[in-house]
This record gives sequence, C-alpha cells and structure tokens, in this order.
Amino acid sequence: MGAQPKPYLTPDEYLDRERRRDYRSEYYAGQVFALAGGSRSHNLIVTNVIAELRNQLRRHPCRVYPNDMRVKVPQTGLYTYPDVVVTCGQDTFDDQQQDTLLNPTLIVEVLSKSTENFDRGRKFKLYRTLDSLAEYILISQHAHHIEHYVRQPDQQWLLSEADDLQATIHLPVIDCTLLLADVYEKVDIEAASEDSD
Repeated sequence: MGAQPKPYLTPDEYLDRERRRDYRSEYYAGQVFALAGGSRSHNLIVTNVIAELRNQLRRHPCRVYPNDMRVKVPQTGLYTYPDVVVTCGQDTFDDQQQDTLLNPTLIVEVLSKSTENFDRGRKFKLYRTLDSLAEYILISQHAHHIEHYVRQPDQQWLLSEADDLQATIHLPVIDCTLLLADVYEKVDIEAASEDSD
C-alpha cells in the first residue's frame, strides 16, 4: 500500500494549529512543513546579525525581528519564518494577532545543507513577489560567505558577494553595514562544516 497523502489544510486551519503549538511549521500550497532546530553555528550567526542590525537601527524607523516572527507572502500563500526580518515604516499584519508580517523590507536566511537549495531558489522566487522586499541576504554557516541581493528600479536584483572576514556588506535600503567578522564572531566554520545542518 502506498504512503497516505498528507491532508490539505487551508491557511486558516494552518494558523489555528500553528498558534496552539510549541513548535514552528511553515505552510505552502496546503501542506505543512515542520522546522528543525538550528545548529549552534546557525544560532550564533542569527544572533550576531540581529545584534548588529539592532544596534545600527536604534534611531531609525525600522524594526528587527528574530525567527519567531512569521511572514506571509500573500501572492503565493507561503507562510514562513525567516531567520531575520527587518521592517521599516508601519508594520502590516495579516490579522489582529499581529504575529504574521506582510511587509518585510529585508529578509536574512542562514543557509543549512537541508534548506540551501530552497532558500536560494524557490523560496527567493516566492519572496520576490513581496512588493515591500528590497533586500535579501543569504549567509553560509559552512564557509565565510554572504550573498546580498538588492532590488533595482527595473525589478531586477543586483547580487554582491563577500567571503573575506574584513569585507563589509552595505545594506543601502536600511542604511546598515555588516562586517563579516561580526557576522561570524565565535562561529567555528570547521565544526560547522561537519554539522549535518
């Protein structure tokens, strides 16, 4: 006998379940996908990025959210938990719960072996339908490497990359700078390369 098909859930059913659970799941096309916990390196990178952005945005009208803030991509129906989200101006939420953002300005994803292809490919394609999204950052946890995409006026995306710890990534839309040495502070790349995540 073949595998039982997973039941289709509506977005409302997903949100109802998600808000009652102790763990996080993403949702796309009627299917729910449980999120695995991040590795030590993954968590250190996320913490470092949040700390750097938070310090630089203290006097700006932008907010930094960690990976517990859900983002909905309305045109595609994706509900997801980016590693870091920055919003500028007035936050827009999906409903009165104010736990599902609709207007991220910047999204950061820390790549793992299991999600790298999705984060770089299909997920980025879905994210690009967000009119508010102006910058997208992919950070490797297995090498000193950051990819930074900036939306251009013609809806093209300009890619810049850095892999030197003394290099900086300038985030023009939110007027912040990330020094790779700060992003990778206390991260053991050799140990991270051996992780399964």
